Amino acid sequence: MPYIIAEPCIGTKDASCVAVCPVDCIYEGDDQYYINPDECIDCGACEPECPVSAIFPDDSVPAKWQSYTEKNRKFFGL
Repeated sequence: MPYIIAEPCIGTKDASCVAVCPVDCIYEGDDQYYINPDECIDCGACEPECPVSAIFPDDSVPAKWQSYTEKNRKFFGL
């Protein structure tokens, strides 16, 4: 998974990341946005656009939000 959207997105769901994604790989869930790992080209355009700093490279997700990696996988049925 190239990028993971974590807890700060919940309750905010600002679509700035969606607007800048060149491949439209960010999808809206009930409580947050999710990045489809099969569609993401790992360009990183979304990360600086997030106003609540909720987007992380998959190998840099803070320990307290590691569960969001699995949550992202489940959202896409992986």
